[in-house]
Amino acid sequence: MSEKSEISRRDFIRNLGNVAGGAAVLAYAPWLAGCTEEKMRDITGSKARIALVGTGSRGQYHIHNLLLMKHVEIVALCDVYEPNLQQAAALCPGAKLYRDYRELLEDKSIDGVIVATPLHMHAPVVLDALSAGKNVFCEKAMARTLDECKAIYDAYQQSDRALYFCMQRMYDEKYIKGIEMIKSGTIGDIVGMRCHWFRNADWRRPVPSPELERSINWRLYRDYSGGLMTELACHQLEVCNLAVGKIPETITGMGDIVYWKDGREVYDSVNVIYRYADGRKINYESLISNKFNGMEDQILGSRGTMDLTKGVYYLEEDNSKSGIEQLLGNVRDKVFSSVPLAGPSWRPELRMASTPHSVVEGNVSVNGGQSMIGAVNDGSDTILSAFCTSCITGERAANVVEEAYCATVLCLLGNKAMDEQRTIRFPDYYKIPYMKF
Repeated sequence: MSEKSEISRRDFIRNLGNVAGGAAVLAYAPWLAGCTEEKMRDITGSKARIALVGTGSRGQYHIHNLLLMKHVEIVALCDVYEPNLQQAAALCPGAKLYRDYRELLEDKSIDGVIVATPLHMHAPVVLDALSAGKNVFCEKAMARTLDECKAIYDAYQQSDRALYFCMQRMYDEKYIKGIEMIKSGTIGDIVGMRCHWFRNADWRRPVPSPELERSINWRLYRDYSGGLMTELACHQLEVCNLAVGKIPETITGMGDIVYWKDGREVYDSVNVIYRYADGRKINYESLISNKFNGMEDQILGSRGTMDLTKGVYYLEEDNSKSGIEQLLGNVRDKVFSSVPLAGPSWRPELRMASTPHSVVEGNVSVNGGQSMIGAVNDGSDTILSAFCTSCITGERAANVVEEAYCATVLCLLGNKAMDEQRTIRFPDYYKIPYMKF
């Protein structure tokens, strides 16, 4: 993260009260309470002593963000893969190095642990860290299996520690304001949701020795990964649920290995439909052999469409065209209305494109969805800062664990529906009080 990005994060914190109209934003998005300018003043001079478990590309991405935060001190690093550990150590020369995270957890001086391991290790490290009395920040998705998700949720209920999962869209200004506008009726009633994430890359990384294949290319193997659903869909499903305020009842899906026939076990092409009790649906699609369409999180309303990825919305009936657009429209209508036999058929072909309206003022960082590590100003740094603040204050962020649980369980159920090639219902056993159906 650059110094410019850190300034953007500080500006976001400073202007948080204006994102959705003063205190209203905290009533709607209470998890942002740890990000306010007042909260940052309260912890001036304090530092959270932070350890990282997992120092690969995403772990080092977090390190670069942490190094720019005044309320953080990185005191320990842990990884079983020595090259990654040494790269991270070069960034944090004062940090103590570990190869076994359980030894790291014995250090009583550590306030918080960041977990940036492969997915199959999320549950073991998170559960052990909570048991050791540590505050925990974990990458998404919550865990690799449904039972692990439930175990983490139950452990959190019995703990007094802060627990965060990197659901960064909950801390991204354009998403926060966009959801607030949706709930205030800007695009009318939500009638559906359409999300996709397309890339063109095989997800593979170089392997220095054959026995390291599965540990380095863990995303490709089912014992380690949930594939496209847990790696990508997790973020997008969370946004849809936040917009609707409910959880889908049934899941139908198709998954295939269409292009990357290289021994991988996870699908490279997925299509999943999530259906709510009232008939509304999330249509989700992802593949990694074509990047043309990039990434979009679209909330479809009766009066407009919110494209949260880009921070814009479009109205079905838009009377806000500029003067020149209106003039051109009038000229066009007069010209074509005098053409014999033209009839109504010309209008669809010649209608003007929908006008995009900005969700937030100023420059907006748009994530094209192509990076496997992280995007600038996507909320990752803000949620990480909030976690470090919680390590100092002891306060827990509202709803972050619950949102991560809901999104991850839906991803895993999507995989189950694809594997079994049938429509499945949301199992009662994995429902939690936070959920509304």
